[in-house]
Amino acid sequence: MDYFNKLTNKIKTRWKKFTADLKAYFRRLLFPLYLFPIKFVTYSLYYILTAVIKTGIKIIKFFVFLIIWPFRSWVNFAKTIFWGLIFSYFFFTELRFGYLVERYGGYGKFFCSEWNTNRILRKSVVRVVGGYSEGSGFFVANNQVLTNFHVIAGEPSPKIIFPDGNFTTPYRITGNKDADLALLYIEEKKPGFIFSHISPVLLKANEPLLAAGYALGTSIAGDVSLTKGIFTNIRHPKNSQVDYIQANISLIGGMSGGPLVDQCGKVVGVNTLSIGGLAMFISIDSVKHLWPTFTDQEITKIEVDPSISPEEAVKAFYTYLKARRMEDGFNLLSEEYLKKTNFEEWTSRFTDILDVQIYISELKEGLDDTVIVKFSTKNWVDEDVEHHYYEGTWQTVLEDGVYKMFKSKIKEVENPEWDWFYE
Repeated sequence: MDYFNKLTNKIKTRWKKFTADLKAYFRRLLFPLYLFPIKFVTYSLYYILTAVIKTGIKIIKFFVFLIIWPFRSWVNFAKTIFWGLIFSYFFFTELRFGYLVERYGGYGKFFCSEWNTNRILRKSVVRVVGGYSEGSGFFVANNQVLTNFHVIAGEPSPKIIFPDGNFTTPYRITGNKDADLALLYIEEKKPGFIFSHISPVLLKANEPLLAAGYALGTSIAGDVSLTKGIFTNIRHPKNSQVDYIQANISLIGGMSGGPLVDQCGKVVGVNTLSIGGLAMFISIDSVKHLWPTFTDQEITKIEVDPSISPEEAVKAFYTYLKARRMEDGFNLLSEEYLKKTNFEEWTSRFTDILDVQIYISELKEGLDDTVIVKFSTKNWVDEDVEHHYYEGTWQTVLEDGVYKMFKSKIKEVENPEWDWFYE
């Protein structure tokens, strides 16, 4: 009985002391009232800082203990090795294997850097710009750019714009219209731009894929757009020349012809079509299989003859500018015109022209050497597109059996109305 009385008295004593200390603490905190905000902030910071420091010290001590403990004895060292192997086996085989296969496509791709893949895409995917359509493309060889056929359909001289803003015109185009594939050949060699590829049959279900292309074409300046999704399946449509990779990626106009790559940046397909978040990409295996069938038979050709008439000569002149066949265009300048220019000066006027569209080229009534012309240009200025519209007349002269440009009266038209294109 005495024991319980002593214990009860001890608890009461301690409780009285605790409540007294607590009351004293709050008196010090609350009074005087004008110092309460300062005390509250100071006390709060003190206790928070004290807790952080103590926690940090305990964590450091714990890690130091973990590092030192295996080396205190051979038994500790053996236990560390044993349990480390057990944990590693369990972690990588039971917990992570299925996740890695589903999420990354395997251990090899798990260690690939998505940041590095994004960097490669941004510096290597190109724009493909024509007068009727715009899209994207990527290098499959030193001087060969792959894209969709519908991107260059009806366009004899599309332009390839590199990520640094420079552009060039392919000297040759081949393709397979039914497979919607085209190959553009350029004079320059770009070995650093070439994409490696893997067979899509190696893809795992739900593996992440990345589609790259210039969304909305030249109407949006800046870097290539990157869209991420997951691999769903490989489709084999009946009566189709190609197999398609299906993924839940939304492609936007302008991205056609760009590459579809895996986590490591290897091409598995070509951006082709998208409907409501479901996209189809031509399998790279199909591209390799159909490559020998590519021809230039269905590629639009430049067919002009400046010897037929003055209006055909004017049309040929602007067509050569469009195709950037500058020597051919320069050769259509008359002897009189050449007295006031040379090739270098003349070509410097047109360095930024991506495209030329001719709306009218016809003889002026009552004159057999003067042509009325209306045309527009698409110019690449500071990595953005500018449209300009012109109208006027070209006086021609027949030299060596060819009508050549003698004298022009061309003026720019600001913001023409819709009927200007059809008058």
